[in-house]
Amino acid sequence: MNVKKISTGILAVALLAGCAGSSGAQTAEVSKEFDTLRFQFVPSRDPGEIIAGTSELGQLVIDEMASRGYTIGKVDITVSDSYEAAGESLAAGSIDVAWLPGGTYALYSDETNVILTATRNGLSNDSENPADWNGQANATQKNGPQVTYYRSLIYATPTPYGKELAAKVNAGEELTWDDLNKAKWAVMNVSSSAGYIYPTMWLNEKYGKKITDLANVTTLDGYMAAFQQAAAEQIDVIVCYADGRNDYEGSWNLPADQQDATGHQGLGRVNGGSIWDELNVIGVTEGIYNDTVAVTKANKDIYNDEFITALQDSLIAIANTDKGKEIFAIYSHTGYAKATDADYDGARAALDAVK
Repeated sequence: MNVKKISTGILAVALLAGCAGSSGAQTAEVSKEFDTLRFQFVPSRDPGEIIAGTSELGQLVIDEMASRGYTIGKVDITVSDSYEAAGESLAAGSIDVAWLPGGTYALYSDETNVILTATRNGLSNDSENPADWNGQANATQKNGPQVTYYRSLIYATPTPYGKELAAKVNAGEELTWDDLNKAKWAVMNVSSSAGYIYPTMWLNEKYGKKITDLANVTTLDGYMAAFQQAAAEQIDVIVCYADGRNDYEGSWNLPADQQDATGHQGLGRVNGGSIWDELNVIGVTEGIYNDTVAVTKANKDIYNDEFITALQDSLIAIANTDKGKEIFAIYSHTGYAKATDADYDGARAALDAVK
C-alpha cells in the first residue's frame, strides 16, 4: 500500500474529556517501551495538508505518554490511499492507531477497537430542508455548540443540469428519482460515511434506491477531487460533509496556480459566483456519529487496557492545549471523548442498509 509518510516524533489524538468502560482488551505481559508507533490518517483532506498540519504532534505525544510510564522513540505518521486501506492496515496490525470515519470503523470493528470519538463545533445551520442551506445569506458558520455528530449534504454543482436541480429545490419542489438518475454523480469509497453510506441511506429512504442504482457514478479518492470536478463542471452532483463549502470557500474563485490561506489549490472559478451561490444543497442526510480514533487488536502491546487508557488520557490532554486545537483543526476536531464499540452500533446498522 502506497502511503504518504512522515516519521517525525509521533502522532496521537486529542480529546475533550469523557468516560468509558473497559475496552475488553486483556492485560497480560506487555511492553511499555516502543521504538516506533505507527499512526495513520485517512485522506478526507489533501494528504499534504494533513501531514503538514500534524507535524508537531510527535513530541507532544512522546511527552504525555512518558508522564504515564511509556517510553516511545518515534511515531511514523502516514496518510492512507483510501479509507478502506487504513481499515485493512489497522486490522492487519501493520499500523497501530488510525483516525477512521464511523462507517470505516464499523466495517473493520471485529479486528480493531475504538478508543475515542471526536467532538467538533456544530454549524450555524442544522436544517433538514436543503433550500435552507443555499445562497450567500445562508453561508454556514462553524460557531454552533459542541456536537458528536455531523451531516452529509448532497450538492448540485454549477453545470447546466446541476443548476436545474438546484432551481427545483430552491423553489420548494421535490426532486424525483428520474431527476437524480439523469445526473452525473461523484462519490467517495464505499466505507465513507459522508461520501457514500449516508447518501445511500438518503436515496433509499426517499426513493427506495441506492447509489449503485444510479446510471452514472464516479468514485473519487478524496473530497478535494470532488470540489475540483464540481468547479470544472465535470460532474452534476457531489456528496460531502456539511461544512465542506467552508473548507473550500477560499479556493473556489482562485486560479488553479494559486493557493488560499489554508494551502488549498485554487479551483479555478475565477469568473464564477461564491461557492454558497454556485454549489447548492439538494439533499440532507440524518446525523452521522463523529470520527473515531481506533487501535489494532493484532498487537497485545497496543490492545490492552493500560496502554489504551494512557493513550486516551494523553490525547485528551493534548487536545485541550492551544497547540493541540490547532493541530486537530485539520479535521475540524475540537476535542475527543472516550468511546465504546457500542457507540457505533448505528454505523453498523447503516452499513447493513447499504449492503
